[in-house]
Amino acid sequence: MTTLRWIAVGYAFALLAAASLNYIPGLTDAEGRAFGIFALDIFDDLLHVASAVWACVAAFLSHRASRVFLLYFGILYFADGLMGLVTGSGYLDLGIINYGVLDLPFVFKVMANLPHLALGGFAMASVYLFGKEA
Repeated sequence: MTTLRWIAVGYAFALLAAASLNYIPGLTDAEGRAFGIFALDIFDDLLHVASAVWACVAAFLSHRASRVFLLYFGILYFADGLMGLVTGSGYLDLGIINYGVLDLPFVFKVMANLPHLALGGFAMASVYLFGKEA
């Protein structure tokens, strides 16, 4: 199994963990925010589960499928994080439609969007670093 396939497997587990945050007692505060930073709703959970299934299927199929997953996933999630930094709402969970542009403190926006920026950035970097592996 190639490095990209293993990375896709790791993404499947990470995304399933993200989808489970609302359902583990003690990880959300009284306002329903995970780690006191961001609130995850059903759109977020569905997005994370669908992305995890995509990652798992890609890892199972081939190196090429894992490469495609990591490239497009990376672009989508990183762009969502950038949009969140600028507007306070992302597009993948329909936040920009449901909540519009939010006037939030910049540090809060960074903390709330860091997971998508990091996951997307690492996915794209892994394609660049390990994409030629056969």
